[in-house]
Amino acid sequence: MEQSMTNQNGKINIVLNGQKKPIKVTHILPIEEQYTYPKHAILRDIEREMGELVGLQEMKKVVKEIYAWIYVNKKREEAGLKAEKQVLHMMFKGNPGTGKTTVARLIGKLFCDMNVLSKGHLIEAERADLVGEYIGHTAQKTRDLVKKAIGGILFVDEAYSLARGGEKDFGKEAIDTLVKHMEDKQHDFILILAGYQREMEEFLRTNPGLVSRFPIIVDFPDYTVDELMEICMRMLKDREYLLSKEAEWKLREHLNQMKSVMLPSAFSNGRYIRNIIEKSIRTQAMRLLMVDRYEKMELMTIEGKDLILQ
Repeated sequence: MEQSMTNQNGKINIVLNGQKKPIKVTHILPIEEQYTYPKHAILRDIEREMGELVGLQEMKKVVKEIYAWIYVNKKREEAGLKAEKQVLHMMFKGNPGTGKTTVARLIGKLFCDMNVLSKGHLIEAERADLVGEYIGHTAQKTRDLVKKAIGGILFVDEAYSLARGGEKDFGKEAIDTLVKHMEDKQHDFILILAGYQREMEEFLRTNPGLVSRFPIIVDFPDYTVDELMEICMRMLKDREYLLSKEAEWKLREHLNQMKSVMLPSAFSNGRYIRNIIEKSIRTQAMRLLMVDRYEKMELMTIEGKDLILQ
């Protein structure tokens, strides 16, 4: 049988035994829709939610790979083949404000939708939440946090601080306890250790055995000026504000200057933008109050003189 297609009059022409037979169809899905609808609805939702984040291409690729693995694994089960689980503990390396915590929250939700996690909740922790004040206290605190994270994600920020006290520091006990639970409960929760790029690399060197326990290590690069401006515009849109042309130029010039003079670890990326926006909104509000003008465009527009730049 030969088959050819045409979009004319919504028909598919099938050539069978030398005779052309038109069949009426209601809709032909484009290739991209065939890929996401309906059986890949979860992937479509994942891509939409990840698409709300500026940059982070490596992380977006990792999440899609995990979805593909889960989907194909189910097909292997249906075919009677082995379908083993994978360890999904992660390490995020990046400077402040590069989206590490935001991505961790989103991963929890997405992995719950994908049935990787039963709950998908996020437990955030830092050194003080893990390290106790006396022998045995640290292990218990760490076990309690892991218990709370079962079915979800335990996210430890500035994880490198656990190794800063040396061999006699209780931070080492926290690391050892986490490593044990990573093995014993490796499919019951996901551990994500996060921190600055350089410090996390030093952290891994202090305990070489950690590298093999984190199969997914993702770098969160600093945002470019264009990406920071995009983040700014999205934040303003969410708040129903906009920048005047003067304000947009002034902010871009300021970001170029800040990126050239500040150490990467001292620049807080998206957090820096959020702080500028919030200060500028307060300044704009005071300006409007003083002149007693409240027209819609006035209420929406951040002028250059409203920008508080340090």
